Amino acid sequence: MTTTKYFEDFHLGDTFHSPATTVTEAHFLYFARMTGDKHPLHYDDAYAKTTRFGQRVTHGLLVTALTAVGASTLSPLLEESLVAFVEQSSRFLKPVLIGDTLRPELEVTALVPKTAVGLLRLTTRVKNQRGETVLEGMHAYLVKKRPRTSAAEDAGGGGGEAPVRL
Repeated sequence: MTTTKYFEDFHLGDTFHSPATTVTEAHFLYFARMTGDKHPLHYDDAYAKTTRFGQRVTHGLLVTALTAVGASTLSPLLEESLVAFVEQSSRFLKPVLIGDTLRPELEVTALVPKTAVGLLRLTTRVKNQRGETVLEGMHAYLVKKRPRTSAAEDAGGGGGEAPVRL
């Protein structure tokens, strides 16, 4: 059984990982079918050879999708406490090619308390098989704060009765 993490349970520097993925031709084709993106940089070898990359490159949004919290070790910890995914950004630092193995990681880099929730800000990074960072970005989530117990429970009275004072 996994323990739920609430906003107060996170610390700056906490790091979570997703499984490594080796990019294949099938990923390119599936992404094109799903999104309708048919730019020749991703599918046409002859065209791609004329670009600065010299070969076909992976869609940036496909690489970004690998940072999804739902695929990470953080996911089961948020099942009861996640309120909303509210923001995302990505910077593409190096091209990703067919055959590259990508390793996403998420690091807690800001914790902003609100009234009943907190804003959990994660830096996202994707590294290739050579340890090079190919993507760096950010996700922001609203996460519930830990539920408060009643005053009677805090005092040990349980059942809603006033505690006995001697």
